[in-house]
Amino acid sequence: MFSLFLMIFGYVFTLCVSIYTLNFIFTHPGKYGIKFTAILNFLAILNAVVIYSTLYMLSVLTLFSESINILLWKLSIIFGFISLFITSLIYTFLKEFKRIPYFPFLIFTMLFGLLIGSFFSPNSVQILINSLNSPPFLNTDLSIINFKFNVLTGLIIGIFQISSMGYYFLLSYVIYIRARNKELVKGLIVNNFILFTPILMYILYVTFQLSIFRELHMLCVWINVLLICYILVKKPEMFSELTNKLFYVNIYHKSGILLYSYKFSTSNNEIDSTIWGNILIGINHILSEFVDPKDQIEVLQTDNSDIIVNYDQVGFAVVLITNHKNALLKKLMETFTVEFKAKYEKELIEIQDLNKLINVSEFKETKDIVEKTFQMYL
Repeated sequence: MFSLFLMIFGYVFTLCVSIYTLNFIFTHPGKYGIKFTAILNFLAILNAVVIYSTLYMLSVLTLFSESINILLWKLSIIFGFISLFITSLIYTFLKEFKRIPYFPFLIFTMLFGLLIGSFFSPNSVQILINSLNSPPFLNTDLSIINFKFNVLTGLIIGIFQISSMGYYFLLSYVIYIRARNKELVKGLIVNNFILFTPILMYILYVTFQLSIFRELHMLCVWINVLLICYILVKKPEMFSELTNKLFYVNIYHKSGILLYSYKFSTSNNEIDSTIWGNILIGINHILSEFVDPKDQIEVLQTDNSDIIVNYDQVGFAVVLITNHKNALLKKLMETFTVEFKAKYEKELIEIQDLNKLINVSEFKETKDIVEKTFQMYL
């Protein structure tokens, strides 16, 4: 009875926390930098708890009929695959946004197809019932209902889970090597070890078909979900820190003169050569015209980057070059523009006259404002 109480309490508690987290993601998508990152995390939590865990609870706590319970268990396996697939996408985009490597996902897709195909074979999943009660009945002992896999289905499940875990560790290592904030990525690696536990428990369940491994698997899943929910609510900026790269912050006078330039460590010669030849003439033209802000271009795009432009009526514009734009960067740009204007308002007013000599050395302390505003990307 204690294990039954623990499972029900764990499910209800995790479900409540997950619903709160889903609402937080839905109402604060901008905190995750990119809307697509918020969507992936939303789907991961929704699938892991609301769908996968619910199917699990229904299939082991209540015996509707043998065929229905087997169907519910097969659906839980399918959505378990989907959960690992979504997690793989999250890790992939943490490494490099919008770059999906074909080979691992081709393997994952092939294994998923083999799993679906194996379900059509006889006895791919069998149910074992240690009870004299006739269905339907509510199960008060978790060991009464058990499931058995044939060799092919069990092998597919094991290969997929081991492959997923290996992929997570590989991506975490690559992210750690490239990351600006090594301490932040250490948390990602720790999460891998936590995530490895439910995968290991499921493989043991498939191998030995002992219900204790099945219950340990689900408890470990919920612990992992709770930790992820904590990160999603308390440290959503982690996703922006890992996925965004900043290359330059440039400040232009309306005459087109460069007042200040800050080069981030993530910049490289490829960015230098591909960006400036394409945009400098256009930016200078826009700045020299300085029409009404609502008519001005705010974002320019090239093959390798996005250029965010923030204008101010005093007569300057801030140009940020990044690998991809998001709501958080636009907010930081606005904050930077306000602070730059407040610090140099006197100098900016003096050089509104285009015939006035501009001494760009007056703006050398802009570095402090850049590093304060964009600290998370340094």
